[in-house]
Amino acid sequence: AAELARNAASVSHDGEAIYGAVIVAVMESLAFVEQDLETLLDAALAYIPSNSVIAKMIGEIRGWHKAEPNDWRKTYAKIAENYGYDKFGGNCHMVPNHALIILALLYGGGDFSESLCIVNTAGWDTDCNSANVGCLLGIRGGLAGLDSGVDWRTPVADRMMLPTSDGGRCITDALAEAYHVVNIGRALANLEPVAPKDGARFHFSLPGSVQGWRVSETNETTKDAAMIRNEDGSLAIYFLALATGRAVRVTTPTFIPPDALGRGGYELLASPTLYSGQRVTANLSVDRETTRSIEARLFVNIYGAEDKIETLYGASITLNPGAKDTEFHLKIPDTEGSPICEIGLELLSASRAEGRVFIDSLTWYGAPDLTLKLPTRGGKLWRKAWVNGMSQFGEGGGYTLVQDEETGLLIQGTREWTDYKVSATVTPNLAKSFGIAARVQGMKRYYALLLTEGNRLQLVKARDGDTVLAEQSFDWDYNKAYEFMLEVQGERITASLGGVSVFDVMDASYPLKGGGVAFVLTEGRVNADAMRVKPL
Repeated sequence: AAELARNAASVSHDGEAIYGAVIVAVMESLAFVEQDLETLLDAALAYIPSNSVIAKMIGEIRGWHKAEPNDWRKTYAKIAENYGYDKFGGNCHMVPNHALIILALLYGGGDFSESLCIVNTAGWDTDCNSANVGCLLGIRGGLAGLDSGVDWRTPVADRMMLPTSDGGRCITDALAEAYHVVNIGRALANLEPVAPKDGARFHFSLPGSVQGWRVSETNETTKDAAMIRNEDGSLAIYFLALATGRAVRVTTPTFIPPDALGRGGYELLASPTLYSGQRVTANLSVDRETTRSIEARLFVNIYGAEDKIETLYGASITLNPGAKDTEFHLKIPDTEGSPICEIGLELLSASRAEGRVFIDSLTWYGAPDLTLKLPTRGGKLWRKAWVNGMSQFGEGGGYTLVQDEETGLLIQGTREWTDYKVSATVTPNLAKSFGIAARVQGMKRYYALLLTEGNRLQLVKARDGDTVLAEQSFDWDYNKAYEFMLEVQGERITASLGGVSVFDVMDASYPLKGGGVAFVLTEGRVNADAMRVKPL
């Protein structure tokens, strides 16, 4: 843990900041097996220099805590006097904030809620400090520690957002990320990954998990008619007085949800997780005590005309009391460029009904069948579905892209897209290189078909640097349109330009197995038409 923390912290920091990262990482790694906070601190201090500022500061805070064990504000005053922002240059220096982490851990005594109360009340960089304190105590106390006081879990509903250039990973949940971390550890130990219920996206396999699902309220539904909770690894939907005009809906985000739009602070980079042409599969059961048969149907909400929420329904099925393992599907229709922001399940009944329905699993796989184009019905939220790594991203009959320095990408899609064909027509006005990319996993991981300066056509793999997989001479000109096509299937990558096959290669050396699509541009300006994605 100490070595991994040093390596990660060294990307952007040095010196005392690295020591602080090591302290937190070692404490977290040991918290799985050790409860005593003083023991955790002692063990962590052994991994940094004893004469470092961080080590000296931790020693002093422990001494102040021992002298004033019942009033954290007195110790906070000493921290502010000796290690406050006025003592360290720059914006939001880590040393004062690391002090508040130690303060909250010591005075919170391992209590999750009390420790978070202290670290937030103390101020300074509250988001990072709360995250570090909460993570450590979450590991140390487990679910019992989280559930011992204030109900933290129900309002959050496991929802998480991870905004990076790999936009398809942004909209996620605590259960998905728990398994992601577990499987990283298993990979390091040369073990096969764990994938409950055949790798379903929503599987509810750990206690209390709801994976972002909540009861939704609209003009036709009401929260008072339902509640949800995890029961035996399924999402149980309790409904009361279901009847005509009184439906129940439960939803989970697939893109930036309405309540997250317009927030200040850091930009929320995200691509939708669900797209036109993909097939959703749900597995449902019904409690045998349910009072009558009911109807169920899957639906998606999209940001439609002028960014207003529009609902697209699938066919309904009848669920009888006691039904087990009922599987049904929804093929996502063409949304004409409008992003899908939620998927949900609606329960209906013509006569009064009460009971429970269980979602055992819900998932979708593979590449979509869609055209990424400018919607014809107005609105701006479609732009947010693209992760913009370009200097400028304009529109007007198509996409106008400008990159001032180095290489920029305009990215959309998810790592679940594996085998597919992507195509687009691009017209260069000025460029060192330009083209399209497949299996994009961020700004530095992708396969790209590029026209480059020196009249070259290249198939490039970006992973730990750029590797030219194949190339040939090709005379190209500014202000002329070029139709690019990339096809990825397993380890095979094929490419064509202007409908003519140009490359067919195998990549068996750490291949990129899945990812989204992108326009790629190095130092220049291009116009691009809609991008077409089709599954193989």
